Amino acid sequence: MAQKVFVMSIRLKVILPYLFLTIIVSVIGVYVVTRLVSNTIQERLTNQLLEAGRVVSDSFVRQEVRHVETARIIAYTAGLAEALASEDRETALALTEPVFAGLTLENVILISAQGHELVHLILDEKGELQRVTQDTDAAKSMIVAPFLTNQNSEEPPRRALGSNFINNETYYYTSMPVSLDGKFCGVVVVGTSIRNILPFLKSTALADIIIYGGDGQAIGTTLGMADQNMLNLISIKKEEYQKIIASKDIVTGNNIWVDERSFSIARGPLQVGNDRIGVFAVALPLDFVLKSGSDSRTTYVILFTVVFFFVLGIGYMVTRLIINPLYSLVNTSQAIAGGDLKQRTGIRSNDEIGTLANTFDDMTSRLQERTLELERTNQILRNIDRTKTNFIQISAHELRTPLTLIMGYSQMLEQDTKNNPELLSLAQGILEGSERMTDIVESMLDVSRIDSNTLFLRKTGLRIDLLIKKVNKRLEKAFEERNIAMNTDGLRDLPLVPADPDLLLKAFNNIIMNAIKFTPDGGSITISGKFINGSEPPQVEIAIRDTGIGIEPALQHLIFEKFNQTGDVLLHSSGKTKFKGGGPGLGLAIARGIVEAHGGRIWVESPGYNEEVNPGSTFFVSLPAEKHLETN
Repeated sequence: MAQKVFVMSIRLKVILPYLFLTIIVSVIGVYVVTRLVSNTIQERLTNQLLEAGRVVSDSFVRQEVRHVETARIIAYTAGLAEALASEDRETALALTEPVFAGLTLENVILISAQGHELVHLILDEKGELQRVTQDTDAAKSMIVAPFLTNQNSEEPPRRALGSNFINNETYYYTSMPVSLDGKFCGVVVVGTSIRNILPFLKSTALADIIIYGGDGQAIGTTLGMADQNMLNLISIKKEEYQKIIASKDIVTGNNIWVDERSFSIARGPLQVGNDRIGVFAVALPLDFVLKSGSDSRTTYVILFTVVFFFVLGIGYMVTRLIINPLYSLVNTSQAIAGGDLKQRTGIRSNDEIGTLANTFDDMTSRLQERTLELERTNQILRNIDRTKTNFIQISAHELRTPLTLIMGYSQMLEQDTKNNPELLSLAQGILEGSERMTDIVESMLDVSRIDSNTLFLRKTGLRIDLLIKKVNKRLEKAFEERNIAMNTDGLRDLPLVPADPDLLLKAFNNIIMNAIKFTPDGGSITISGKFINGSEPPQVEIAIRDTGIGIEPALQHLIFEKFNQTGDVLLHSSGKTKFKGGGPGLGLAIARGIVEAHGGRIWVESPGYNEEVNPGSTFFVSLPAEKHLETN
């Protein structure tokens, strides 16, 4: 009977030591919290009160940001400023109500520049919208009256705590001016009830909250039932209120008893922006922290020092068991990424890392086999491509001699048959076919030179505008036959381009001829240029835009490959410049090879193919240019 081998997985290797370690740390943590940290109960309580106070201040600031954003939405509502300026109550109300409902606001007041209260909306306790038709003297409040007096639309927002006698609810209000073309039109006031703000403050600050009004009277709290008796109990004197609101920081105060529980209080000024709108207090129960024990901090330091060295030993063991094999895997993968496919991990273990290493080695072996196979295949393809290039070059050279003879005899025959229209037509047909065949042979030779990197450039300072004129002269007959308009823009302002005139002429001839072939009769071709001085070296960018049938996005990078043609080749016409004219598919490949040989770049942009809409295509040629000298 085979002996069963116990395999310890990497999961257990990691979990068991740290599970044991977690138990120890948890026990120590409980001991520390219950026996040591409680020595500083008053310090921690004070810090917690101060932190809760800062949270309350920050929360009011965030509430203010929401108020300002809401007020701006209302102020910038189309037509509202005009309604305020003309005191059109109905229009102002019709524009404000949808915003009020959409933003789930609680209280909005709109006051005209003359101090008239045009709109006053309140969300009652049932969540229903209530229109207030009577004047509530909001225009006389401390956050509205200065705006009406100064009539300045650039004044910053103002804020305050105030009671709305319509529902006897206390609100946190923010007001800001409404303007139209820089002219003061009125004031928008946005309010949120303290009753709804307090629960959020409590959940954020993790403490009970009290808000005091201007006379020290508590106007809202999360302590107890928050009725009038409770508010009177926790109120402060007016002198103490004045002292706190003038202070620069949060101060701890007296302890109070609420529902047979003692609370420690910290009070501070409620400041939003430059305005101090009131006083707030945070309250925490005195039993917030467990009672302290008698052990000293020295025990705490010694205990955690021992735990530190214990953790260090466990970490070393884990490193030996797990990290070292992983390092081996990483080093092997880096070697393989660098091209050394003979490298192997050498890891032999019965856990997940061993399985991963074996799988990795197997994949590397298969990758090595596939790589060798691909290299052999690539070599065969390179040989085939080299053979094809040689064949094209040899065939083109061999065809040039008989074509030269055919063209010569055709020209002689054309001269001799001028008086015989029938024979003259035949001679011209032979000559035209010979010329086209010669063009194809020349294109094949150009492709072979490009493929073999044997293009020889005779660079000179070249003017693009003159080059384009030569191309247009060559294709003038085609433009007239196809009724295609030819336009140029900005070419005369371009600097000289160091280039081979003959080769670049051939490149642009092929690009423009391609535009003619795929532009319907009556279309247009526009050639424009611009100088780009921000790159190094500077570039001249020429754009050839046509109103043709366009190119599918998936084919836009393929049209520059040799022997590539878009659409059904059998449907192409036979003319060189006829609509969708045929050809060997070498023109754009030659253009790309010539442009790239000059250190430039060629690409095409088109919305897509459509023979009904004719979205057109734009071919871009970017070439290095001489530095453009600016003159005063």
